[in-house]
Parts: sequence; C-alpha cells; structure tokens
Amino acid sequence: MFDFLDYSFNQRALLAAAVIGFSNGALGALVVLRKNSLVISALAHALLPGIALGILVFGGMNPFVGFFGALFGAMVVGLATVYVARAGLLDHQTALTVLYTTAFAGGLLLLERLPGYVQLESWLFGNILGLRNMDLLIAFGVSFLITLCLAWHRRDWILYLFEPSVAASMGVPVTRLNYLLTGLMVLGLVTSLQAVGAVLSAALFIIPTATLLQWVKSPRSLIWGSGLLGSGAGLLSILLSNAFDTQTGPTIILLLGACFIVSLVFRPAR
Repeated sequence: MFDFLDYSFNQRALLAAAVIGFSNGALGALVVLRKNSLVISALAHALLPGIALGILVFGGMNPFVGFFGALFGAMVVGLATVYVARAGLLDHQTALTVLYTTAFAGGLLLLERLPGYVQLESWLFGNILGLRNMDLLIAFGVSFLITLCLAWHRRDWILYLFEPSVAASMGVPVTRLNYLLTGLMVLGLVTSLQAVGAVLSAALFIIPTATLLQWVKSPRSLIWGSGLLGSGAGLLSILLSNAFDTQTGPTIILLLGACFIVSLVFRPAR
C-alpha cells in the first residue's frame, strides 16, 4: 500500500506538501480576515513576469532563477501597491489592478524574447513530484520564516486585523505589519509555485480559512487550524494522486474545495 514511499521524489513531495500547506494555510487566515483575498490572487499573476525577467537576465531556467525571479516580480508589485495606497494616490484595489495587469502584460511580452524553448508548465500549473532537494530546502526555509513571524507577532496580528487604529495607539507597528504581511504573502506564493503552480497558488491561502470560518470563533484557532487543514490536504492529495494517477496540484485544490463544500453543508447553526 505504501510502496510509493520507496521513491525519493514521493518523499520530497510529502514533506513539501506538509510544510507549504501548513504555512500558507495559516497565513491565509490573515489574508482572509484582512479581506485581501483578491490581493493575493492578483499577486499570483505577478509571478509570471518575474520568472520571465529572471530567465531573460540569466539566460536559462533553474530553481534559483525561478524562485528569485518570481519573488522579485511579486514583491515589486506588492510593495509598490502598498506605497501608492498609503501615499493616497489611489485606493489599494485600484493601485493593485493597475500594477499587476501592467506587470502581467510585460511578462507576456518578455516570454517572446526568451532564448529558445523554456519549459514553464511546472511553474504555471505545479509539479510537486519534480521537486529537488534544493527546492525542498527553500520550501522549508520560507515556511519556517512565515510560521515564525505568525507566532512572534501573534498578539499584534490580532489587533492589526480588527482594529488598526486602536492597535496603532497601543504601539503596534501597523505600517510595518502591512508591509510584512505583503512580503509574507509573496514568499508563500513563491514556495507554492512548484506545488500547485502560479495559476492555483492563491487557493492554498484562501480555501482552508474559508472552510474553517464555518466552525471556529477564535482567530488563533482559525490561523493554526487553517495551517493544519492545508497540511493535511496536501499530504492526502499526494496519496490520492499516486493511487489514481492524477496531477497532484489540482488534486490538492479539489480536495480543499470538497472540504469547503462539506463545511458549508454541515456547518453548525451560528
């Protein structure tokens, strides 16, 4: 039954699914409670131009080019959006729409300039079974950083989410947390690239929290519960994709979507 564990690529996939699912699911609670679901979906589109720019600059594709290219593209769009919104030039949603669509269009043009044929399917749609040891180390490092930031600032996050003005009066660095949340979202998106791809990466953040919102009342329970649900769905999806010979990325999202539907149907009266 567990013969698939004899293969190192399946072992790496299980570890990656567990850590990425946990960190992104937990961070997704902040995203949903902050009403940034559309923001993270838009940032996912900014990954492509960053990858394309990295390939153009370095003349080829490898895990470092993909990771840092995607990180650069999404980070520039995310932080620029925060700055434009804080400066009062545009509201946050409008600024994000302008910047991410412009970046995405630039990425499409850059793809035409890439040297030779570059395989981008695993970055667009995910290929967690193709992870290498270096990819796994990057996933562990980023997931640890996200989890550490969530735990270290746990009280500040709660105040920041629900009463930013009160939080600021109590000495909570609201502006810094705003930039930090954007940076963590970008890091989480980048690590999920090879798990579910840029197209589906935002779902790893949103669906676990949307599912547990029907059941839990405590923000802390929502954060860590979403992480556990994301991790569990990732692990189970590896098993299912091996058993039924399906693509792992879509299987993870479909399983989370099924959990959400079940949660809606059987949610307690509130």
